[in-house]
Amino acid sequence: MYTVPKLTDYSAAALDKAVAELLGALEAEIKALTADSDLRSFRDRWLARKNGVLAQVNELWLKPAPQDAKKLVGARVNQLKEVVQPQVERLSLYDLVDSRKPGLDRLREEDWKQRRQSVLELRWAAERLDITLPGVRRPLGAQHPVIRTMNEIVAVFRNLGYSVSEGPEIESDYYNFESLNFPPHHPARDMQDTLFIGGQESKALRERLLLRTHTSPVQIRTMEKMKPPLRIVIPGKVHRNDPPDASHSPMFHQIEGLAVDTNITFRDLKGTLDHAMKALFGSSAKTSFRPSFFPFTEPSAEMMVSCFICGGTGKRGSEPCRPCKQTGWIEILGCGMVDPNVYGFVDYDPKKVSGFAFGMGADRIAILKYGVDDIQLFFNGDVRFLEQFG
Repeated sequence: MYTVPKLTDYSAAALDKAVAELLGALEAEIKALTADSDLRSFRDRWLARKNGVLAQVNELWLKPAPQDAKKLVGARVNQLKEVVQPQVERLSLYDLVDSRKPGLDRLREEDWKQRRQSVLELRWAAERLDITLPGVRRPLGAQHPVIRTMNEIVAVFRNLGYSVSEGPEIESDYYNFESLNFPPHHPARDMQDTLFIGGQESKALRERLLLRTHTSPVQIRTMEKMKPPLRIVIPGKVHRNDPPDASHSPMFHQIEGLAVDTNITFRDLKGTLDHAMKALFGSSAKTSFRPSFFPFTEPSAEMMVSCFICGGTGKRGSEPCRPCKQTGWIEILGCGMVDPNVYGFVDYDPKKVSGFAFGMGADRIAILKYGVDDIQLFFNGDVRFLEQFG
């Protein structure tokens, strides 16, 4: 009967010899088994936690091994476990199944020999596995269409000298609203529009936590840490209390930008965004700015870009162009000059500096770019949909 030896030589050749001897002993014991053998005792002898053969291998080979040999010994011990354990358990399983069915005859000798042979073949197959070969490389997927769109937009602004800033998704009311010039009773502060974290009624309003509704808080956090000039682009995930449908999601992605320096004007804003849209949608893209309102910019505007699907004609062949609603223009982002009140929260002097900010929804741009008709498709995790973008 096999006894696990103590090792004095921990070279690769000595370890391979010891492994071969152990596997040979296992094969001999399996061949000696018959249908009437006590398979439970056989299983305990090899797999018992305290004194089984595998437990002794761990105690007598791995634990006393020198530090520089532990990695090599550990690989051999793991190899043994992967080979021995399934063989012993497979044989023991037949006995367990048979013993749980009183009244049935034990396995016939011929049937037992066939089953025992299949276990031996399993061992031989395992021995033919060369564990020194490189592993099978996991196939890599493609970028998610929203992430790809975000990276493309960020790359455009990085080429213009903007750096990337990020911030927490769980924000305080102060950073998400107050410091961005939202008045105390602005509708966006209502729980119908914003996802607040519960159990904060005892806190002051500015300290209450919420899931950020835009990436604008990162603008404030960056201006608190840095003095002008600064130019940043801010990609990130945001949350709003919107029921999910084809065009809305309670979670979506935004990319915002901020530039603050001396003598920045609205012309700088228009020139920067016009260049960015041409870089994204082609040199033939045209831009148009229309007055709007945002609490943190003044003046504010919505920027339209000529429809890159119909080429600004409003028609796709003989059919109307649905993405631009036949107008030839698509609203792409909101922007404006930073309101001087915002500078008061970050200790900037509005008499010396000026700046502009802009923000766009990456999901919306991805929808338009890839012709997707339901934003929920981006987040359902359906591989059949996502692999189209591989």
